[in-house]
Amino acid sequence: MVALIALGLLSALFFSSTFVLNRLMSLEGGHWVWSASLRYVFMVLFLLIVIRLFQGKKPLTALLKLFYAHWLFWTVAGSIGFGCFYALLCFSADYAPAWVIAATWQLTIIASLFVLMLFGRVFPKRIWVFSTIIVIGVGLINTSHTIEHFHFVEFAKGAFPVLIAAFCYPFGNQLVWESKHGHKHFPKIDSPLVENAFNKVLLLSLGSLPFWFVLVLFINPPAPSFGQVLNTSLVALLSGLVATTLFLLARHRAHKSSELAAVDATQASEVIFALLGEMLFLGTALPNAQAWFGMSLVFVGLGFFIYFQEKKSLVDD
Repeated sequence: MVALIALGLLSALFFSSTFVLNRLMSLEGGHWVWSASLRYVFMVLFLLIVIRLFQGKKPLTALLKLFYAHWLFWTVAGSIGFGCFYALLCFSADYAPAWVIAATWQLTIIASLFVLMLFGRVFPKRIWVFSTIIVIGVGLINTSHTIEHFHFVEFAKGAFPVLIAAFCYPFGNQLVWESKHGHKHFPKIDSPLVENAFNKVLLLSLGSLPFWFVLVLFINPPAPSFGQVLNTSLVALLSGLVATTLFLLARHRAHKSSELAAVDATQASEVIFALLGEMLFLGTALPNAQAWFGMSLVFVGLGFFIYFQEKKSLVDD
């Protein structure tokens, strides 16, 4: 268990680099469109290399054929799950600190429930109690850094895009799950290639490319600096590849529901890592008492989620 938690914490550390580097690029004047779009250009390049090296030429060719066979589906799923999700996160980095965005991003756990309800799932009432605790905590965090000079527009630009992104990400991923399991409104994609997480990320990343192309044409941002290009490549490498590998490795090594729950729980530490990274590299001051109380509520709510998940899994087993 200690080793699994250590792997989970290490993956959360690398995941948190997304929030810190996006904030850094924003403070240095880099346009959010490039922070978002370039990351997925690098993701596609890195994944093509990794899959070619570790899986071989034939699986990579088959993967590209799978994308071509259902290009419209992958474009829609990729544009929502990766495109809209990450564009909104990068936009919010212009208006809120990295640790605030990381904390708000924890709402994706609640958003996932709504997405699953959209596809016909139901949940016990106690889930919504836990959700309320998390929402209150996130609200306290988002207002804590603007409490002295509150501006609703600034608050909205920092918080609302992350809230929408929290729905886009699970929705895009759920589209893939539904197509794999034969939803009547989506093409049936039952290829074993989709079982591999890196393959799925590549397919969704390829699908998001048209979205980035249109966004760049529509916004027409000034050319990115060399520093922004370098930082987006680091985000793709550290968060897209290293963090994902560590997290999947930890989940693969877990053999009990309690171990899986513990690994999933470590991802909440992204908030703390983002705060520490921002303090270390960007000189951010310590949060006030309201923010700490808000973070405590978020962790308490997440803790209840994990406890309930573990308890339910043990009963189901």
